[in-house]
Amino acid sequence: MLGPNNYGKAEVRIVQVRRDDPHDLVDLNVSVALAGDLASTHLTGDNANVLPTDTQKNTVYAFARQYGVDSAEAFGSRLARHFVDSQPTIQAARVSIEEYPWRRLGPHSFARSGEGVRTATVTYDGTAEWVVSGVTDLVLLNTTDSEFHGFIVDRYTTLAATTDRILATAVRASWRHTASPSDWTDCYLAARAAMVEAFTGTYSLSLQQTLHAMGQAVLASAPGIAEVRLSLPNKHHFLVDLSPFDLDNPGEVYFPADRPYGLIEGSVLRDDAPPPGLAWGF
Repeated sequence: MLGPNNYGKAEVRIVQVRRDDPHDLVDLNVSVALAGDLASTHLTGDNANVLPTDTQKNTVYAFARQYGVDSAEAFGSRLARHFVDSQPTIQAARVSIEEYPWRRLGPHSFARSGEGVRTATVTYDGTAEWVVSGVTDLVLLNTTDSEFHGFIVDRYTTLAATTDRILATAVRASWRHTASPSDWTDCYLAARAAMVEAFTGTYSLSLQQTLHAMGQAVLASAPGIAEVRLSLPNKHHFLVDLSPFDLDNPGEVYFPADRPYGLIEGSVLRDDAPPPGLAWGF
């Protein structure tokens, strides 16, 4: 028996130049997933109900020219609603967007920014719409004000307790909206700033504690956000032993290990948060 299924065009890369004075630049990676009355294409190869993925790609390009990209969330909403409302066989659409940041250097010059990749996912089923915003690859580091001790010790434990360590992570966070803000970009910037401030300002006894503080800060940044989900890899920095060279190392020289790493994940919700519906996928 055929189970749940969807299909779509993944990673449609598009750069739009707004040729005002000064120029502006939007750099997106758009993925579309559609679900609906699609059993026949799986079971018999009948494609009568299938909107080709190439058509989906072309729609992304055409909509960028017709309507522009005012925000990732609004652009994703426009696309998702179009695919469902224009095609009787398509009952749900999910549009996921990554927006790569660029920093202005001059009236028509830019450099890639390292402030994380903005994300937005819009799901629409013909009646209701769910919007999830977020950020990935937001790399943060505290050189101190982080401890880790009091953990379980068994026969396999070799990790030493510490009262001073580097705490570093590459944030992947997403937050679910229950109300549309007046400005999606302002809301995103406020949520990202709140996370950064919480990471910076929390004296951390565990990365879990920091995760919770960051989630609380995002909820405080906007009343229309109901839930925050965070994935925080613990980017370990190990103090290098320089004693073979007759050198001390008072917390100055570290080896940043890329793997293996601890992975801390969790969510923070408002007490009255409504159920997520299709916010996190079909």
